Amino acid sequence: MFELKWLWQNLEGNRARYVVAICLSVVGSSLTIVNPYISQRIVDTFIAGDQAGQNLATGRGLLVALCLGMIGFSLLRTGLAYFTTMQYELSSQNMMYNIRIYLYNKIQGQDREYYDRNRTGDLMTKMTGDLDMVRHSMAWIFKTIIESLTIFLAAVIYFLTIDVQLTLWMLILSPPIFIVAFIFAKKVRPMYIDLRERLSQLNTTTQENISGNRVVKAFAREEFEIEKFTEKNVNYAVANKKAALVWLDYFPYLETFAQGFNVVLMLAGGYLVMEGRITFGEFTAFSSLIWAVSNPMRNIGIIINDIQRFFASLSKIIDLYYARPAIVNDHNQIEQRRYEGRIEFDHVRFKYDSATVLDDVSFTIEPGETIAIMGATGSGKTSLINLIPRFYDVAGGRVLVDGRDVRELELDELRGNIGMATQDVLLFSDTIDGNIAYGDPELPEEDAKSFAALAAAHDFIVKMPEGYDTVVGERGVGLSGGQKQRIALARALAVRRPILILDDTTSAVDLETEEHIQRSLRELEYPCTKIIIAQRVSTTAQADRILILEGGRLIEEGTHAELLAKRGYYYDVFMLQNEGIGRQVTESGQE
Repeated sequence: MFELKWLWQNLEGNRARYVVAICLSVVGSSLTIVNPYISQRIVDTFIAGDQAGQNLATGRGLLVALCLGMIGFSLLRTGLAYFTTMQYELSSQNMMYNIRIYLYNKIQGQDREYYDRNRTGDLMTKMTGDLDMVRHSMAWIFKTIIESLTIFLAAVIYFLTIDVQLTLWMLILSPPIFIVAFIFAKKVRPMYIDLRERLSQLNTTTQENISGNRVVKAFAREEFEIEKFTEKNVNYAVANKKAALVWLDYFPYLETFAQGFNVVLMLAGGYLVMEGRITFGEFTAFSSLIWAVSNPMRNIGIIINDIQRFFASLSKIIDLYYARPAIVNDHNQIEQRRYEGRIEFDHVRFKYDSATVLDDVSFTIEPGETIAIMGATGSGKTSLINLIPRFYDVAGGRVLVDGRDVRELELDELRGNIGMATQDVLLFSDTIDGNIAYGDPELPEEDAKSFAALAAAHDFIVKMPEGYDTVVGERGVGLSGGQKQRIALARALAVRRPILILDDTTSAVDLETEEHIQRSLRELEYPCTKIIIAQRVSTTAQADRILILEGGRLIEEGTHAELLAKRGYYYDVFMLQNEGIGRQVTESGQE
């Protein structure tokens, strides 16, 4: 089976330990028959045999030896069980440690499209609950299966050495038990696949609610979110109960057959004792080992339950394990060069699923040039800039950096030449200094302060309780939207990349702060091509050129004055933002 082959492959480095654990399980389980055999000898020799009284009087040394032997084998089995369990645990934990690292790296290596298709809650479930279920199965379920099977076979072989007929009478109940177990397994597996999906939905709802808690409170939607969570929780609980309770439909049959072993032994075994075919000691051995036959049968439903959970979780992990991004970062070790910063869009088309986002977009940005991009919501602005660092691939045409198609460039080198401040600001659970220096951990503190000053962030940072050592989280506790934007801008500037992309990063700051940031961008100490998405004319006016997107097409291109003269989209936006003074400024701009 592919899943088991996959597990074996990932046991590399721990295979010997796991094989030793399996062998010890077999040995330890096989020793189960030793004490019943000793009990048989004691009963036949010293209790129920014809010479029992004489043997008891003359052979007390043998009796003591047999009793000590029972104690010794009990201690040996206990020690073996402890050591075996340790080997299972160590090998399974080590395997999960390696797989968890691999899966985390795999998630890190996925492209944007993968995250668009997969829910965060589902990925979290794979990295936590599913992995733990696989570890539990490797450490305990497989161990239980191996030991139950070994004990069953050892007991049957021992029974056969005593009396074949009685053994066959004992095994007559096994076929119907296996039939019931097979029907149960076939019915319960799809239930656990559905249960796994419902758990993923529950985790997704929880994650979204926690990350969006501010929005929930802002709209006073706590009750709605509680109801939504309750619905998902009820769906999961109902599916969980349904999968668990289906066992009750089959439990009476399995339990009845398991208890039937005692009845068969009492009737058939008692008859054979009276007939003198087996001794009372041999009957005692059968009686003391009857659990070795009935318990595996009794537990087969529980084992099947856990095995179905195991395969449902394992299939999800394998899906992630073998997920292949369309855009692969090979992380090749090359000497990274610094780009000049020339960018060209050559008849670019881009689709998301079946929807066309960009259609026949062409323009060129020269090194050191500042380009502003404007357009209505949904016009394709963010999609356009995401093509430069190759977060997505074009559906047609080419995106070139320094004259080379980005699809031919090494991704680490390409992205290592681009600094970005995105529309959705994410601050890590670190100090402000750590967040600014995220792209360059070796950044001196003085440089971090310098770039914070360029981003108009230094003044409010030093007023915080611990200054640059203030710890913030992903939600930027204690920071306004504008403050978070400025820290993100400082982070993008601090890496000193030849291409700087800013996606509406000054939308939450006041005009005075914006003017300070624009001046800082114009006076950067290092050469840099700047691409700025903005909605304010005050931001775009100083750009070397302005690009206007509408419906995925480039409809206007030019300087501030040129676009005002065209009296198109840009002119309309300018008039809306400047209202009454618009015409006067327009005329001065045309001059």
